[in-house]
Amino acid sequence: MRDFLDYLDFRKGHIYDLAVEHVKIVLVAIAIATAISILIAILTYRSARIAAIVLGIQGASLTVPSLALFGLLIPFVGLGYRPVLVALVIYALLPITRNTITGLRGVDPAIIESAQGMGMGRLRRLFRIELPLAWPVILTGIRVSTVMTLGIAAIGAYVNGPGLGEDIFAGLSRIGTPTAVHLALGGTLGVVVLAMLFDAFYVVVGKLTISKGVR
Repeated sequence: MRDFLDYLDFRKGHIYDLAVEHVKIVLVAIAIATAISILIAILTYRSARIAAIVLGIQGASLTVPSLALFGLLIPFVGLGYRPVLVALVIYALLPITRNTITGLRGVDPAIIESAQGMGMGRLRRLFRIELPLAWPVILTGIRVSTVMTLGIAAIGAYVNGPGLGEDIFAGLSRIGTPTAVHLALGGTLGVVVLAMLFDAFYVVVGKLTISKGVR
């Protein structure tokens, strides 16, 4: 344990840089996936059949192993940042889309009828009433996708992607050497810490953005 702590102290600058890269690519992927998912949900939530087809396609994408998906993307976007970003967006879509559809469908019809009676158009109802009321469920989907993609992003080092996976794969490739365990364990713990921080962050966001009447 002492050796590992000394290793962390010696490599803290490097680990910090990798963690920042890891966070950046995950945040970009979640931002893109959130925009796409909410748009898809808005266009499909009124039709159970279309929504089921969309969710089925997105669900099927989750069955593709991440290593295989990274490999399939290489001929189209090359190595490095881009295949990891595309893969993370694909994996992040389902929880956000599903929760957005669920949240929008869960809005009390009486509230919508009241808004219609007040002369509010469809778009105004959507952005002023439906999406705000569905926000707690949507935020949960974003939270799930973020934690999930944090882990998947580490595997992106397989295609020279950024982040803590670099140390994990470096450690695995040096099995039998004194630094192997330290490298792999340091990268893994980094991902775990980031997941915990993001989870706490979404709890705070929920408290700040969800009114007490909606919680």
